Amino acid sequence: MSATSTANEHALPIASGRETAKQVWRLSRGHRLRLATVAVLGLVSTGINVIPPVIIGFLVDQVRAGTADLGTVLTVTALMVLSAVLGAAGTAVTIVLATRIYHTILAGLREQLVSRAMTLPQHLVERAGTGDLISRTSDDVTAVVDAAPAVIPAVTVTAFTIVVSLGGLAALQWQYAAAFVVVLPVYVLVMRWYLRIGPRVYGAERAAMSARAQQILESQRGYATVLGLGLTDQRHHSVMTASWGVAVWTLRARIVQAMLSIRLNLGECLSLATVLAVGFFLIKADASTVGGATAATLLVLRLLGPINELVFVVDDLQSALASLSRMIGVATIAEGPGEPTATVDTDIAVRLQDVAFAYGDGPRVFDNLTLDIPVGQRIAVVGASGAGKTTLAAVIAGIHLPDAGTVARPGRTTLITQETHVFAGTLRSNLTLAAPDAADHDIHAALEATGAAGLLDLLPDGLDTMIGTGGYPLTDAQAQQLALARLLLADPELAILDEATAEAGSTHAGLLDRAAEATLRGRTGLVIAHRLSQAATCDRIVVMEHGRIIETGTHDELVAAGGVYGGLWSAWKAGRSINNKVERTGS
Repeated sequence: MSATSTANEHALPIASGRETAKQVWRLSRGHRLRLATVAVLGLVSTGINVIPPVIIGFLVDQVRAGTADLGTVLTVTALMVLSAVLGAAGTAVTIVLATRIYHTILAGLREQLVSRAMTLPQHLVERAGTGDLISRTSDDVTAVVDAAPAVIPAVTVTAFTIVVSLGGLAALQWQYAAAFVVVLPVYVLVMRWYLRIGPRVYGAERAAMSARAQQILESQRGYATVLGLGLTDQRHHSVMTASWGVAVWTLRARIVQAMLSIRLNLGECLSLATVLAVGFFLIKADASTVGGATAATLLVLRLLGPINELVFVVDDLQSALASLSRMIGVATIAEGPGEPTATVDTDIAVRLQDVAFAYGDGPRVFDNLTLDIPVGQRIAVVGASGAGKTTLAAVIAGIHLPDAGTVARPGRTTLITQETHVFAGTLRSNLTLAAPDAADHDIHAALEATGAAGLLDLLPDGLDTMIGTGGYPLTDAQAQQLALARLLLADPELAILDEATAEAGSTHAGLLDRAAEATLRGRTGLVIAHRLSQAATCDRIVVMEHGRIIETGTHDELVAAGGVYGGLWSAWKAGRSINNKVERTGS
């Protein structure tokens, strides 16, 4: 889909005006009869509201002719009161109906937005920044919703008032309508100027808000890292810079609004002056009456009121339209073709051929990487920090697309990292996220296999116990067992564990290692090993260094070879021996 250019070339797309209108029209399907009813009711209600200016013009002519009496005044008063009541009631019903249709269509868009956001390729979200997606599903939705109370009445009333007022002016005397039409180009030029400037400014304002959200989110997520590395001042500067960016664009938006008000006030002055001048010449030529000129002037004044009201909410309208385009930009992202795939033999589960990958414009993490993982084998990847292990797991999982080469993997692939999340809800709902049809006996079997069956004895309501935020707190080890049980229920063809048990600590290391082993039993597995004890139990070990595979083989083969892995294993065994002695001495 086409999208406007943004500061970040990897940002999520923004729908164009035509795409936004097309999508809103599509979402209005099923509501178009009600929309037609709103249009008819709005026109009738506004037409009733035209009666008072016409009656006042009639009264003026009656007074000038000396034929007005008490009955005339009472009749005019009664008609004005009746038209005011009926017009106000009709307008109120029109606004209520329009608001209900608006929120119904918006609800459909929000469902589509959330549904698409949950299925976006993770590499797309990662490259755009999670703050961009969060901003669109929160700030932009809020902007569109909050605009409804002010924008809908103003837009609805203004649209119908313009149509009916022009018809009323033409009915009085075509010259009055022509006089107003002559001034319309002023409004057209003003709106063309604003539509050229406004959307760009408001779009930049929303983009700046996304950048600010990204900076705040990164600071919150990396709180421990920020404190540990002393990056507080740096993160504070980044957040403040992003916040000032929002302030600058917000100020520009307010300046644009002020300039728009000045231009529209000029148009209002010209409209009223033109109609009065035409009325003067028509009366002088006996082509119109004073009452007719009075009615025409009142109609113009009545038309300027809704336009002024629209000026006050045009800020919200443009902000809502900018947010709506950003929402639709995500909701209508087409399904991509995915990364190039390789032809895989039936006995090969994963195949990487000459794969290269780099983060943005940075140096390549690895280049010309080739790796085959046979079906049913468990492969461990080890290496020093920065060797490219996690990146390899992400590329195989499809989170990152390779810059070159091809990646083939099973259709059902699941990745678990050390960042385990417990959702607010019951234990059952947490476990069945990836397997909604799982029965209780399946859940119990998964908990038993991962060594978490004892957790049920600790929870007051068993599987129905609320956990996560505001619920029963789980330890890090229990949360990781939960994630492994989740994977077991999902039953993927390929399971990738990226240091999924790294947060356990020595106390629960053995327990979680056994849980991970049970999870991988009978399926193809890729383990980014945090502890070499995990790697030793795998069928094959891949050693990485600076993005290259430098050794591969079984545990015994690599130890016997005395290479990099052999050195790591010797150092790890020595460290374990020292730790055991310390623990025995301490006890």
